[in-house]
Amino acid sequence: MPILAQGALTPARGQGLALSDLADGLSRGLESAGAGLSEMLFEPVVRLGVTGLARSGKTVFITSLVANLIDRGRMPQLGAAASGRISAAWLQPQPDVTLPRFDYENHLAALTGPEPHWPDSTRTVSELRLSLRVQPGGFRGLVSGPRTVHLDIVDYPGEWLLDLGLMAKSYGDWSDQTLARIANRPAATDYLRLAAATDAGARLHEPVAQGLAAAFTAWLHLARAAGFSDCTPGRFLLPGDLAGSPVLTFAPLAKPEKTPRASLWREMERRYDAYRRQVVTPFFRDHFARVDRQIVLVDALGAIHAGPQAVEDLRAAMSDILAAFRPGRNAWLSAFLLGRRVDRILFAATKADHLHHTQHARLAAIIAALVREAKARATFAGAETGAMAIAALRATVEETLSHNGVALDCVRGRLLATGKQVALFPGDLPDDPALLIGPARQGAAKWLDADYRLMDFAPAALALKPGDGPPHIRLDRAAEFLFGDRL
Repeated sequence: MPILAQGALTPARGQGLALSDLADGLSRGLESAGAGLSEMLFEPVVRLGVTGLARSGKTVFITSLVANLIDRGRMPQLGAAASGRISAAWLQPQPDVTLPRFDYENHLAALTGPEPHWPDSTRTVSELRLSLRVQPGGFRGLVSGPRTVHLDIVDYPGEWLLDLGLMAKSYGDWSDQTLARIANRPAATDYLRLAAATDAGARLHEPVAQGLAAAFTAWLHLARAAGFSDCTPGRFLLPGDLAGSPVLTFAPLAKPEKTPRASLWREMERRYDAYRRQVVTPFFRDHFARVDRQIVLVDALGAIHAGPQAVEDLRAAMSDILAAFRPGRNAWLSAFLLGRRVDRILFAATKADHLHHTQHARLAAIIAALVREAKARATFAGAETGAMAIAALRATVEETLSHNGVALDCVRGRLLATGKQVALFPGDLPDDPALLIGPARQGAAKWLDADYRLMDFAPAALALKPGDGPPHIRLDRAAEFLFGDRL
């Protein structure tokens, strides 16, 4: 079954438990097949996974997408909307009553109210069902009446998404890679010093394990604040009800020559394996592996602003995450035998409104280059992929200013920190993405000949006309790619 192929199970678990997982996988395959047959005969369902890393704008994307599907005046690039074939759109109870509902109404109020502000970021898995009344096109539309298409949108915390890359890594592999990656980062000095002074082959002493886990967690918070992406394990940042449990009390260590049964190393390894088995695998199985369309939101501008090391960290994190996808054509028989497959993946660089439109194509090219290796794997498996620059909610306007006789293409918006209106020239992105990707992969400490500026803008006050959703950049094109064919 697909889960077994992902390396999430280890031989040490035993044959009985492996057979139990196999039976569980078969049961899920039958459920998927039954759902697929029901969708084919009655009301089609598209499960859209919205994933991304911290600060990439998942909450804003979902809120604006739903608002613009309900009021479609700003969706000319969504074919079914432009042709008038969508006659109605409405929210209704989601099918999975065990998941929290995405708080659409309060998020929309935050973005469009008298004092607009960004809503709180995702802290757990949530879901929302939007139903669309659609008149089929072509010959099918001539012989059949309107039908209902359900769009089930599933939101995943970015911190948990990062953990998918752990599924195929042993504790030793993860430790080696993590220690190598953070070796030259000044903010990691405290943890690295503590780890180097720890004898991993010595007998487990719980205060030592707790001290290592606390120091490593502190480093993860510093890394995220500095703009780095690969901050695993993600539950260390959002522990929820797991806070203080042994499954979150481990840290990367260099492997000693000997690892006795009761040693610190062996206990760290046991807890890491439990984290993969009891935290990461259920998340993959119950949520991530059940989608058939996927958008991956990336704050590429934030990484570029943070420097070459953050860009390389982003590239590596995206590669690890996308290795967990199960892309391919979502035929009914394959769903019956193997479970659902992601058959369309969109890689979207967010916050395009922080740049003048003349640079949007360069931003799209950069995000395509960042995920080229993973994208090639997905395309080879049969999935259709795309890359574009978007802004789910446009917070700026464009203007051209003169500075020392030179015309600068700027954006103007309200600063999040002070509320003041400012014009920003963020710097010119390179025409060739290799000018960014190359230095990043070579370990450069900073950009040699460029200065990329980034400011945090607050949402602008809106006066929406009847029938119009919030202003955006290419949200309609993203929707057309992700599910336009199903409408």
